[in-house]
This record gives sequence, structure tokens and C-alpha cells, in this order.
Amino acid sequence: MTHPLFLGIDPVAFHIFSFGVHWYGLMYLVGFVAALVLGEYRRRQGRLQVDRDGFFDLAFYAMLGVIVGGRIWYMLTYQPISWVWRDPAQIFRVWDGGMSFHGGLLGVLVASLWWWWRRRGTVRHYFDVVDFVAPLVPIGLGLGRLGNFINGELWGKISTLPWAMIYPHALQENPKFAGMSIDQLRTLYPSGALDAYARQPSELYEFFLEGVVLFVALWVFSIKPRHRYAVSGLFALLYGVFRFGVEFIREPDPQLGYLLHTGWLTMGQVQSVPLILVGLFLLWWSRRAPVVEPRAAAATTTSRA
Repeated sequence: MTHPLFLGIDPVAFHIFSFGVHWYGLMYLVGFVAALVLGEYRRRQGRLQVDRDGFFDLAFYAMLGVIVGGRIWYMLTYQPISWVWRDPAQIFRVWDGGMSFHGGLLGVLVASLWWWWRRRGTVRHYFDVVDFVAPLVPIGLGLGRLGNFINGELWGKISTLPWAMIYPHALQENPKFAGMSIDQLRTLYPSGALDAYARQPSELYEFFLEGVVLFVALWVFSIKPRHRYAVSGLFALLYGVFRFGVEFIREPDPQLGYLLHTGWLTMGQVQSVPLILVGLFLLWWSRRAPVVEPRAAAATTTSRA
């Protein structure tokens, strides 16, 4: 008899002396480096009219925006607000887990706005920066979801699909298996006693949609010069739709559960609706905006929107 896959990957990739380097952190690092390389490639094509140092400054501020914005937003929206007066230092304990994409996105927007304001004499419009950054974001998004998968977190709902998997951390939250270690659960696994608790690997769905599909769509779409706002609008629309859809098969955060008594509507869906609406608006508004040409042809584009 074939049992569902037991997902028990060691979250630590390797050790440097006594310090453990986690796969999740490596995913962020690889995502940042990949975005840096591809961003430099696009900059040299004339997609952002700054020198290399200016682009590296933008990348650094964007990285800070992801970390600071993602953590603060997670603590404000996914955790009981009592941490503010009971344990305010909790906001700094990023290693305990807890990052929000929507907060990270806000952080990047604020950081890039500050970067653009200092260079607005060179870069004509703020959304030229946002349109430049948008195709680079799915790389880190997808790799981050792989990190979630390796950690065995953010799992999907119980399923009998052939590719459903057994998440030991999810079992440890079940009263029937409370107190059992991962090794003990692994020992129990061959008997088939865990088969009924297999779950959909929603992180892999998000990796494919938010990482692979979103990256390919934005990269191909932005190869040709587009109207200002169009690339950003497509990013917001597609991510919002993908995230909203996957939330139907992803287990809601236990501290929040479903926001409606009907058994659906998660915090992730609530926060994705504004992205869908903003994406539609930007795509509509882009029709009135100029086509932003690369540096070599920028002199032909003089109108503003």
C-alpha cells in the first residue's frame, strides 16, 4: 500500500560551526540575489535611468522594506494586539516566524518611494520605479513559498488527492498526536495511522502560481515597452487573484480562523481584494498614460500622467 508522503525535511540546510543556516533564510538570500542580477540586466537595457550604485541602493532599501514591512504588518494583522503591551519585543523576534507578503509589499512601496523622491530629477515618475521592480518580486515570492514547504508550515486542508502529504507539525496540533515528536510520528507513519491526515501542499501551489506563473507573465509582458502603470497593475491583479484562490484550500491561520461563520474568508483573502481592485484600476488608468521607452528611446516620451 502506498502512503502519502511524510514531509519531514530538516529546516536547517547546514551548520557553520554551531550556527544553523536555515533553508528559509537561504531562499530569501537566493531570491534577493536573483532579483539583483535580473534587475541589473534590466537596468542596463535602460529600463531604469540610474547608474549601478543607484540601483543597488534601491535593491537594499527594497530588501529592508520587505523585512520591516512584512514583520510589522504580520504582527498588526495576524496576531492579537495584546503583544503591544505584554511583549513589545516580540516584533523583533523574526526568527520565531511570521512575515506578511502584503506588509512586505507596502514596505517595498514606501522604501522605493523614498528612494525615488531623492532621485526624482533623474527618474521621472514614481511608477516607473514600481513597474521596474514588479517583475522581480515573484522570484522571492516563489522561493519563499518553497521555504514554507521545507519548514512544513502554511499547509493546506486535509485531502485524499494522490499528491496530498502528511505534515508532522499539523499533526502535533491535533489532540490525538499532541506531545509526539516528529521522530515518533515518523515511526508511526508506515502503519498507515497518519494517512487520513494528509493535506494539500498549498505552498507548492503558491510557488507555482505566485512564483513561476507570475514571474513568466510579468517578464514576458514587460519585454515590450508598456504604458506606465500597466506592469504594476498586472502584478497586483494576478497576485491578488492567485492568493485569493489558493486560500480556499489553505488552512487558515489558527489564531484567526475564518472571518465568517460560513466557513470561508480568511485574512489573506481580505487583504488580497484591495490588490485586485488596485490592479484593475491601474490597468484601466494605464491606457491614458505614455508608453515608457528604454533609455535609448526615452527622449521621444515627453508626456506625463
